[in-house]
Amino acid sequence: MSGRNHIIGVDLGGTTINVGAVPVDGGTVLGMRTLPTDAHIGAKFVVDRIVSLIREVKRDATREGGFGEDAIVGVGMGAPGPLDRDTGTVIETPNLGWRNFPLRDLIVKGTGLETELDNDANAATLGEWWRGAGRGVDNLVGITLGTGIGGGIVLDGELYHGASDAAAEIGHMTIDSTGRKCACGSYGCLEAYASGPAIAARAVEGLQAGAESMLLDLVEGDLRAVTAEAVSDAIVAGDEYAADVMRETAGYLGTGLANLINILNPGMIVVSGGVTRAGKHLFDPLRREVRKRAFRPAAEACRIVRTELGGLAGVIGAAAVFRVARLGPL
Repeated sequence: MSGRNHIIGVDLGGTTINVGAVPVDGGTVLGMRTLPTDAHIGAKFVVDRIVSLIREVKRDATREGGFGEDAIVGVGMGAPGPLDRDTGTVIETPNLGWRNFPLRDLIVKGTGLETELDNDANAATLGEWWRGAGRGVDNLVGITLGTGIGGGIVLDGELYHGASDAAAEIGHMTIDSTGRKCACGSYGCLEAYASGPAIAARAVEGLQAGAESMLLDLVEGDLRAVTAEAVSDAIVAGDEYAADVMRETAGYLGTGLANLINILNPGMIVVSGGVTRAGKHLFDPLRREVRKRAFRPAAEACRIVRTELGGLAGVIGAAAVFRVARLGPL
């Protein structure tokens, strides 16, 4: 395949949809588009929005790149929740409210382009391994901190999917068997403590209990407007309560990552998502917690780093999913 050929990568999340055209060799992304998912409106609305974004990206990428539409060879998609890659079906995704949803076939029908589907966090992990922080690392774990918590695992240079395509649901490992209820229906999941909405919820609980914080000023007294990003902004501005919330978050994450390190012994863990805006206020206590909990040889062999590709990881990784499935190894 010529380097002029492109794959449209679609990163479907619980909050936003990111779409761009990625060269088959992983070069500069063209025609990037981002819109809210607005899943509450309904599944048909979300699919129609994805189809519309793909068409816009296809049009703009061909203009920017100076090539014909026949250079768009297909679509790679990352979608949340356990799914069946063979049938292109999303089995269940709590953050979108879908069950047994034939996403791939609907995208093919709407665009006329061949499409491959994988988990969104798998795709982001593959993107970081291919063109981001994980270049040259054989064994890598990716964790995405957003509306939910997703994960991906690369073992010996290949995505690990497990026996039923459900591997690496990192957000649903139990860290407290009698803990908070998760959107998945279980209790004590990592996602119930360290996802963006969970961080905001814990911050609000403290404010309601009387904690003093500039968070109240940042949201003009409206507790409904507290987000993980607002917590990060307050930390940067020197707010000690927000820093405490993030240290507690790092403790939960460190517990989960130590489990992964002890089981998989990866050379790297790449952390992505809006929560990483907290920078050292997240990563310093996170690394300390991992060192405290993981076996020393495994902890010393594993670098815990921030995403290099940022918001592009999911788009580049989704394109990589199509390339691997249809064109061969990366």
